[in-house]
Amino acid sequence: MRRATLAFALSLALAAPAYAAQHAQTTIADTAIARATALRDEALQSDLGWKITESLTTEVGPRLAGSEADARAVEWAKAKFKQLGFDKVYTEPVTFPKWERRSESGAVLGEHAQKLYLAALGGSPGGTVEGEVVRFDGLKALMDAPADSLKGKIAFVDFTMEAKRSGEDYGIGSRVRFMGPSEAGKRGAIGYVMRSAGTDSHRVPHTGGTMFMPGVNPIPSAALSIPDAEQLTRLTALGPTKIRVALDCGFDGTYTSQNVIGEITGTKKPKDVIVIGGHLDSWDLGTGAIDDGVGVGISMAAAALIKPLKPARTIRVVAFANEEAGLYGGRAYAEAHKGEVKQNVLVSESDLGAGHIYGFDAHVADYAKGAASKIAAVLAPLGIEYQPGKGEPESDVGPIAAKGAAWAWLGHDATQYFDLHHTADDTMDKIDPKDLQQNVAAYATYTYLAAEAQGDFGSDPANAHEEHEF
Repeated sequence: MRRATLAFALSLALAAPAYAAQHAQTTIADTAIARATALRDEALQSDLGWKITESLTTEVGPRLAGSEADARAVEWAKAKFKQLGFDKVYTEPVTFPKWERRSESGAVLGEHAQKLYLAALGGSPGGTVEGEVVRFDGLKALMDAPADSLKGKIAFVDFTMEAKRSGEDYGIGSRVRFMGPSEAGKRGAIGYVMRSAGTDSHRVPHTGGTMFMPGVNPIPSAALSIPDAEQLTRLTALGPTKIRVALDCGFDGTYTSQNVIGEITGTKKPKDVIVIGGHLDSWDLGTGAIDDGVGVGISMAAAALIKPLKPARTIRVVAFANEEAGLYGGRAYAEAHKGEVKQNVLVSESDLGAGHIYGFDAHVADYAKGAASKIAAVLAPLGIEYQPGKGEPESDVGPIAAKGAAWAWLGHDATQYFDLHHTADDTMDKIDPKDLQQNVAAYATYTYLAAEAQGDFGSDPANAHEEHEF
């Protein structure tokens, strides 16, 4: 799961003037609102989202991109779309470097010898390193370290994430994970460890992707469980501390997976699509329930519940490939559909678990803001507040949004999400069935009303802007 940054939000704001041209107001008919209200109430009683998520996490389990389970997940998604009665099911290829995890271990050496619980970061090379730990309280402190100051040492970044409803601290934590190993390597470090980008107090590490800048020698890099990071902090306060990090992992060629796509064909404007989805891959420690099996379950269930209403526009559900290691599925989708930005009428993704959805936002043209307000009014009884300007496009729809597609955000309560995110605790039992029903109801309601809107929401290549990774 990836979050945009202030820079990304600013670039979206700069794109806004292209929306200002004279245009008829987008409206939503009262009949559509009445149907959406009934759909919302029906979805609140449905367990379809649960059943789909349970099927994926049970029958396939963890789905590391490029693994044997990745291929099984693709077949599962194709079969599930067909079972649910989608009118069209197809795939689009997504190629990426294949990274494998085989084993990992860590230990404190010397006078205070003890085991460390850690997990290799995706993209890390394998290898065993031993060295003195140099602790930093954040990424900036590491970046301020002089050149060659870490020669023969193991860098340790100890940033503490706080639990917040918006999950905003993950933007900082993910930068520590994504950028830290390169910054350490540039300064001569032989290895890198970090306090997990998470908010729990369990002895389970949070994995996640990293990368190395061109010209930087890749070094073994891992995340410590939060209790182990705190232990290491205490040990370094006592004096020089030496640790061992042993990782058996690394890249093994390239792999081609698939974005799996299911469509409910529109009855009046079949070439216009409302895009919803989640990413099909997951990290390998848990079963990928909250990240992001449930996003797939929510979007598949929402579209299946809409189908009997025969929506005017096509509902396109995308189970994106390999989000975790670099948004490969989202970028492949944007590239494949870059000539159809206007036809991607409104896009959104569920990739922040299944916590209660508390907010709705839509980055749409001025002439479509009235329609967005009407959607918000139908969502309000679900406990969802209209929050213009507060949201952002989630993970895999970010690249098509950067090409000018209008987008919507349904904000999940992430207070507990980062207790589980990228850990062995990401399992089906952590999902609250009632919250999941509310999620499905919200997505079904929003998607149906967007499909029925008379007029567009402002998708236009003229609104393209630079995509920001962070």
